[in-house]
Amino acid sequence: MSSGGLELPPGDAGHEGGSAGVPPGAVSLARPMEIGAELDWGADAWSEVRTRAQRAGRAYIWLNLVEQRLRAVVAAVLRPIYEPVHGEDDWVVAAAGPAGQEWVQRAVAVREVSRRKGYLLDPADDNVISFLTLPQLRELMVQHWPCFEPYFDDRRDVELALDELEVTRNVVSRNRALSEAVLAQAERASARLLEILGSGTGAHSSGRLRVDAVEELVGDRYADVVSVHPDRVRLQRQLPAEDLFGGARRLDAIGIGLNLLVQNFSGRRLVRLAESGCRTRLLFLNPASSAVKRRERELGLKKGELSRSVEMNILHMRRVRSKLRDPGAFEIHVFDETPRFTAYLVDGDGADGLAVVQTYLRKARGMEAPVLVLRGAGRGVVRHVQDGRDNHESEGGLFETYREEFEAVWADSRPVS
Repeated sequence: MSSGGLELPPGDAGHEGGSAGVPPGAVSLARPMEIGAELDWGADAWSEVRTRAQRAGRAYIWLNLVEQRLRAVVAAVLRPIYEPVHGEDDWVVAAAGPAGQEWVQRAVAVREVSRRKGYLLDPADDNVISFLTLPQLRELMVQHWPCFEPYFDDRRDVELALDELEVTRNVVSRNRALSEAVLAQAERASARLLEILGSGTGAHSSGRLRVDAVEELVGDRYADVVSVHPDRVRLQRQLPAEDLFGGARRLDAIGIGLNLLVQNFSGRRLVRLAESGCRTRLLFLNPASSAVKRRERELGLKKGELSRSVEMNILHMRRVRSKLRDPGAFEIHVFDETPRFTAYLVDGDGADGLAVVQTYLRKARGMEAPVLVLRGAGRGVVRHVQDGRDNHESEGGLFETYREEFEAVWADSRPVS
């Protein structure tokens, strides 16, 4: 071989002159063990990629909603201006102008490929604007802001929300790791942007807990469970007592001491809530019952410690009741059965009801027990697809189960004078 030429690696070292059957000058492939690459994924690696996929999937749903909404807004505002002059197929090209010629022509080319290969399953998507990306839709909006200004108060709000989403869009589109902080930021920005764009996805009618985009799409898989929290501290970060109870029209609560209500919602607020028309029924475990003594032993408390705590909570609620013009709207009862759970059912008779439920664990106080947040009657329809048809079945869900349990215990309870 001439000097400076490529020197090929030798064949199998065990055979002089190279491997039998291998043509002279052929490059031998290194065996996997010679490379030293480890191709298998262990349990930790699979767990990590699943977590990444779950976060990316949740973010994608939000991004998809925003993109669809922005596309509809851009079309509604600009189409009547450009289509009469440039026609149905070319109005987006005209709106993009010279600055957007490159990306709009790329969108036209992608649409043509999709047409030829049969990728367009919905005739409504057979238009150029359906192939524009979120940044391109934003560019059209910014470029023609005077046309959008009559519909939106502040251009800066729209642009800031879109800036926040761009970080998430880049991460998701490239399958990179999405942190919890960036995901939370994206969800907040998406919800804010959808509200600005007038999508009708604002807060729940009571303002108590926003209907999450993911909940709307897949919530029926989980009955009416909105969220699950490891303990009450983390629940209250997302759903403070003021948000849960404030503005309630009806409040039913059952438990040992009802600390979530009594210790986190002031007596003054309870009085104002009752005077505004909220009807309240509170069910405490009888502090003199044997069930309280058993619970004290389970938790390793001193004798009488839990019963005194429950008595203090009941006395506090009696003082609230004594300040009301209509004490009958604020009922306090005690029950003597073994306590199985604590539940706060807010507006349980309406479509915007919400419930916070905890089961009692043997060695954990109420503050430490896992918490379920349940949506009320609005989550009562479950879709099933059979033989290509959608069938609807009405299911009460967990909310209804706990509401019925409350009513059964209430019927057997005794009023507190």
